[in-house]
Amino acid sequence: MISISITSLIYIFVGILVGGAVAILWSKFKADSLLTKAQKKLSQVEEEIRTKRREIELEKKEEIHQIRTEFEKETREKRDELHRLSERLIEREENLDRRIRELEQKEKEIRYKEEEIEKEEKQIKELEIQWRLKLEKVAGISSEEAKRVLLEAIKEEAKEEAIQIIQEVEKEAKETANKKARMIIATAIQRCSVDQAADSAISIVSLPNEEMKGRVIGREGRNIRTFEALTGVDLIVDDTPETVVISCFDPLRRKIAEVSLERLVADTRIHPARIEEVVEKAKKEVEELVKEEGQRVAFDMGISDLSFELTNLLGKLKFRTSYGQNVLQHSREVAYIASILAAEIGIDQKLAKRAGLLHDIGKAVDQEIEGPHALIGARLAKRYGESPEIVHAIAAHHEDEPAETTLDVLIQAADAISASRPGARKEVLEAYLKRIETLEKIANSFSGVDKAYAIQAGREIRIIVQPNTVTDEETAGLSREIAAKVEKELSYPGQIKVTVIRELRAIEYAK
Repeated sequence: MISISITSLIYIFVGILVGGAVAILWSKFKADSLLTKAQKKLSQVEEEIRTKRREIELEKKEEIHQIRTEFEKETREKRDELHRLSERLIEREENLDRRIRELEQKEKEIRYKEEEIEKEEKQIKELEIQWRLKLEKVAGISSEEAKRVLLEAIKEEAKEEAIQIIQEVEKEAKETANKKARMIIATAIQRCSVDQAADSAISIVSLPNEEMKGRVIGREGRNIRTFEALTGVDLIVDDTPETVVISCFDPLRRKIAEVSLERLVADTRIHPARIEEVVEKAKKEVEELVKEEGQRVAFDMGISDLSFELTNLLGKLKFRTSYGQNVLQHSREVAYIASILAAEIGIDQKLAKRAGLLHDIGKAVDQEIEGPHALIGARLAKRYGESPEIVHAIAAHHEDEPAETTLDVLIQAADAISASRPGARKEVLEAYLKRIETLEKIANSFSGVDKAYAIQAGREIRIIVQPNTVTDEETAGLSREIAAKVEKELSYPGQIKVTVIRELRAIEYAK
């Protein structure tokens, strides 16, 4: 068994060696075959590369040839174009040379003509001198003197004609202006004809019975004293049945007192503590009423951007009167008239209406602040953001400041129309005329006064003095003396402006 195994092993070993040798030989054969194929493939690739290279070289040669051909073609075209341009330039140069020669010829001709003209002008001047000398010899005067005489004659003639024309134009302008002004004012008054009720200085409160008078007076008069002290009014309890009279020059305080008394009478509980409580409530109610009234008026007039302070002051004017005329109603009327006049003469209607509504705003506080209500109102309007045009129109509506714009004069006119129309103010005609007459008489009583005129419904007196008697320095002293005498001898509401005018006029008419 062992010997067989060895033999087998030998056979196996030999077989392995043979197989390995066969495998090695086969691998070598296979490698030679692959190398041969690779060499053939490499030869083919090299041949393809040489072929591609030849093709590329041929393509490059063709492209270079084509580029050279196109370049030569473009070069020929450019050369031809340059040749044509050069021919044109040569032709233009020839034309320019020809024109230059023509211009030179014309310049020579012009110079020759200028020389001829200069010669003729010299001859004309010499002839003019000869003729002037001959004319001066014949006329017996020099040319300068003749000019002066002629100019003076023409000047005098022109002056006479100008004076005549000016007089005719002034006359025509005055007639036209008067007609137009009358028509505008009449239209404004006609369109603003409203009823006006005059307020008085008293209010009457009705009582349910006579017993209520005793409660109003109180024990030893303590109720009535408390009421008058808190409201600032005079309470009149007389023999008039079932009636108590409230007297006060301030309509606002009178309204507070009226509301308070009506509440106390309705409540029947009247004692100092209750009076104080009711008066405080009445003040708040009236303040609210003032605010609502101001807002309502501003809304009715179409003025939406009025400040809160001016709105309240406007509402206070409902409880303010001037010569019996309600100031708020008067302000509304002036605003309406001003807007109509503005539409007629072609200025801003909204601005005129606003200035008219606020022109008397100073009367809401003129009893608390010293000074003319126009200037007070102007300061208030400026403080609360009104425009400079509105401020100056308020200040100038009674000529406390001079009028500078059309709006200033328009507000003055609207104020005068509203105040002076029939039924506007409650004043006895005889008393009014007597006050005006006395005012003018006081002014005329001073020496040197030529004429005196009361204007602005007696709010201003204008005095014209004799210029030969009163000097410029004396006019200021005369105005102070007249103002002092007016204050001493005349009773009047508000203030009166005294204006002294001294001027020397020379008037002559050319006929």
